Amino acid sequence: MAAKKTGLGKGLDTLIPARSDKATPSTKRTTRAGKASAQQKEVKEEKEEVMLNITKVEPNREQPRKNFDEDALLELADSIKQFGIIQPIIVQKREDYYEIIAGERRWRAAKLAKIKEVPVIIRDYTEREIVEISLIENIQRENLNPIEEAVAYKRLLDEFNLKQDEVADRVSKSRTAVTNSMRLLRLDENVQQMVIEDMISSGHARALLTIEDKDLQHKIALQIFDEKLSVREVEKLVKNIGKEKKGKKSTEIENSFLYKDIEEDIKQILGTKVHVNHKSNNKGRIEIEYYSNVELERLLDLFKMIK
Repeated sequence: MAAKKTGLGKGLDTLIPARSDKATPSTKRTTRAGKASAQQKEVKEEKEEVMLNITKVEPNREQPRKNFDEDALLELADSIKQFGIIQPIIVQKREDYYEIIAGERRWRAAKLAKIKEVPVIIRDYTEREIVEISLIENIQRENLNPIEEAVAYKRLLDEFNLKQDEVADRVSKSRTAVTNSMRLLRLDENVQQMVIEDMISSGHARALLTIEDKDLQHKIALQIFDEKLSVREVEKLVKNIGKEKKGKKSTEIENSFLYKDIEEDIKQILGTKVHVNHKSNNKGRIEIEYYSNVELERLLDLFKMIK
């Protein structure tokens, strides 16, 4: 899609310019002045603010934002009661209603304020453009929780074949911020839900990323919530867990070499293959192989000699 890589701070036109329909054969036969007049009229119609009955406007089902802060909506509703909707809602005409492209939060607050008509600007975008605008508009205006934001970045990467630096450019954020946000999607789903419900912060969640065990991630996340741990305390906790695992793994490797040596010593004594199967609590079993009855009798005689 042909769009400048700029943010919504300068308006939707800078993100995705308004498109004009291709000329029909009859249009091609008009005069140059006629063409100019028709184009001016078309742009005016696209940019012109109109009032629509709020019941004729509906949210976009592909809207990345799923959760709306009720208190913030009530505050916005109070503001709308006093001053009205200052910035119009961007919509697209459907068969029997107008679908919101940008401004669902204003629309929801207007319903709470019992506003009957809302100011809108009607645009004509492709389905792909609508999804991209909705994603970028929500990201830039910081209306998404950390997980919704990460999912929005991922959709921009996957559905629009963008690179991370291109996504960062479009939403006016650093590439590092985009990368760190998307890393949250590697967390256990239960931990992600805790972030969505604001039980733990994104800083807490990022501290858990070094833990590969998803169950352990969730267990620590619950501990964070119950004990009201700070991000620094979580980082220290996770670091200590890493040291314990590293120490345990190192011990296991050392024990492995130790039992291999023991196997080799017993093999030299018995003259046959031996396997030492070590278990926890310093327990285990020794397996001795033999390949004939004669060899079994030889081993038996050998053990009798040990008496």
